[in-house]
Amino acid sequence: MRNLEKINNVVLKGAMEEAVYKEQALLEYANNPFIEALPPIFDEDDVLDRFMVTPRISEQDKQSEINIRYHVLKRVKNFIQPLPIHFEVERRLSTLIRRGYLARNPLDKTFFERLLVLHQLRENEEQAHKYIDERLNYIRSTADSLSIIGISGIGKTTAMERLLLMYPQVIKHEIYEEQPFNRTQIVWLKIDCPYDGSLSTLCKSFFKAIDDLLGTRYLEKFGYLNRVTSTMLLHMTSLASMYGIGVLVIDEIQHLLHTKNDQEEMLNFFVTLSNTVGIPTVLIGTSKAQQLFKGNFRQARRAASDGAIFWDRMLEDSEEWQFFLETLWEFQCLKTNSELTEEVKKTFYDECQGITSVAVNLFILAQERALFDEDNPSETINTKLLKKTAKEDMQIIQPMIKALRTNDLKEVMKYEDIMINLDELMLNHKQNVEFEGRVREGMKERFNTLKYKRQDTIENLSVEIASLGIFDALNVNDIRKLVTSIVENHPVDMDFNVMKSDAIQQAIEVNKQKLNQKVKPHTKREELLPLLELRTRAIRNKKHPYELLFANGYIKQPLAEFYFN
Repeated sequence: MRNLEKINNVVLKGAMEEAVYKEQALLEYANNPFIEALPPIFDEDDVLDRFMVTPRISEQDKQSEINIRYHVLKRVKNFIQPLPIHFEVERRLSTLIRRGYLARNPLDKTFFERLLVLHQLRENEEQAHKYIDERLNYIRSTADSLSIIGISGIGKTTAMERLLLMYPQVIKHEIYEEQPFNRTQIVWLKIDCPYDGSLSTLCKSFFKAIDDLLGTRYLEKFGYLNRVTSTMLLHMTSLASMYGIGVLVIDEIQHLLHTKNDQEEMLNFFVTLSNTVGIPTVLIGTSKAQQLFKGNFRQARRAASDGAIFWDRMLEDSEEWQFFLETLWEFQCLKTNSELTEEVKKTFYDECQGITSVAVNLFILAQERALFDEDNPSETINTKLLKKTAKEDMQIIQPMIKALRTNDLKEVMKYEDIMINLDELMLNHKQNVEFEGRVREGMKERFNTLKYKRQDTIENLSVEIASLGIFDALNVNDIRKLVTSIVENHPVDMDFNVMKSDAIQQAIEVNKQKLNQKVKPHTKREELLPLLELRTRAIRNKKHPYELLFANGYIKQPLAEFYFN
């Protein structure tokens, strides 16, 4: 077996669905199975319903003993508040995916031409990377790329993962317009840039992500140690075409600065992903990542052809911050429901500086401290409590918070992860204020509807069941479907714990069934014997089993099979 690096990559997994083709509102999106199988273009109501996660803290929870309420408070960590920037990112993502498929319509002859060219190049892969651009240059690409740059803890990754999960990840096609159409489509793929910043390791993470998703062995086949990056890029191109990958999201791109990679080489790599590979890309990173796009303006522009979103902390006097804090403040689990006074608002912002994750953690930690503070028997959140919590429980980030609070640029420079382009952000903020009001009104209306209450229950119950971590065979979408069925078949005012108990019981049964299906043999022993014999012979002759299985007709050539059909 070829020597392989160990690639430790936690892959975000979404739903796998059978293709259901939908009529398209736009003419250019019609007659393209890859686009027609996607969900309809989301409107603002869809994003509100699907994106928002509000922790459920009932009156009964608030009356529980202190040790119980301590655990209840942790639910606030799941809080996700839709803000104008989330709608902006969703619109960009929706457009990237669909427009990226325009030049990769599997019914178009250029799609097959691309597959043939890639097949020919792979037969001479040692030299192919030198002229891959030339061979594929005549085949247009509609793939754009987007960069999202923001400070650590602002919620970039959480938002992107939440938006990606609004789409199925894998779509199985079988018949299109009464004709056989056997294809597997990967709508999105998200990988993290390796901490060592190696472009080679990044390519291998791509292969492993597909392996984890489909049960293939591309990392073993294309990612062994002596492979050069340009050769692996050829195979990435081939797989992207074969599986119709809709968008590739690469997170933590600031790690590329940790190596001696040439800046030009890095930018060329991302440009090639979009132009040659044909995959729309979303690059996510902290403010450090801005250094990657300095210097060569032409390459930087092409590496972010659909623009860049600069995502900074919320400003204290912004509608966005007021909206976020007022919503967060509803999730108290103390004896006294503390009022959000102007003094408390000022202190709260002073200690978190508008950074989402810091704000949520400060809110949780302050309540935890109030639970056990003998000097605060009424369990009240006040300015004294907030300052003490920040100073003692969040001591490690105090230098960074102080640098932002005092606007000391010299100190801020020490913490590159919190730097951002403020001029660009101020422009975006002004454009978002009007939209903010519409979101606020929309959310207020939903708080009072049965639909929202059911959706809220589904979200919280799904999170709690998944967090148990005992259902190995169920992914997030399996649990969500199971929970949705339970909630929709119970009265809206049914006790949450009753539904939770019901959900756990059903999840145990479904999990057990899926595990049994995995171990159940799908072929008879007699049918396996020739395959085992070929594998043994291949190992004895120091060959890969794939070669003998292919030579003996057990593995078909997917390109030829698909092309000639």
